[in-house]
Amino acid sequence: MARAVPETHDEILTAATRRFAATGYRGTSLQDIAREVGCSKAAVLYHFANKEAILTELMAPAIAVLQSLDERIALATDPADAQRVAAEGFVNLAVRFRREIAVLRGDFPELLAQPAFAHIQRISERLVDALAGHPERPSARIAALVLLAGISEACGEFLDLGEEVLRPALLALVTRGLEPVDRPAPPHSSTPVPPIHTED
Repeated sequence: MARAVPETHDEILTAATRRFAATGYRGTSLQDIAREVGCSKAAVLYHFANKEAILTELMAPAIAVLQSLDERIALATDPADAQRVAAEGFVNLAVRFRREIAVLRGDFPELLAQPAFAHIQRISERLVDALAGHPERPSARIAALVLLAGISEACGEFLDLGEEVLRPALLALVTRGLEPVDRPAPPHSSTPVPPIHTED
């Protein structure tokens, strides 16, 4: 017999995560989530206004870390530094939140089109620019996009692999795959060089 109200708010999030991972966000209904919890659909709606609200809360921690990464990239001193910050930051994010990433595999482009996730699309574009290092160069952007997609796919696939194995493997892959950015040469000293005097 279905319970009237789930015991906790988190119980619904846990059930939603399982259903999203099994059948995708689009393929999961509120009734599916309620059935997973063992309650009525009305009980789920008591805690969440709709399915998008469940996803928004589920992804909130990962989104907060992504926004922080975006801020750190903006503070980078040059393109090479921005590329390093973006690469290390995204790998760390992907490894930490790989279960959430696994939930969104296949649905991500459609989700980014939703108003609630519009800012994520803009952050993603800036992330690609930073990883490319040469945003105007097609080959650099292709490498950045392929690596972003590959990292997300790998993290969703290797859910049970230890972080101490997955993180360095991904960082090594990124290092090999991205087009390197040369750091700007240090500015020349403006101090005039004294002339060399020779004996007559």
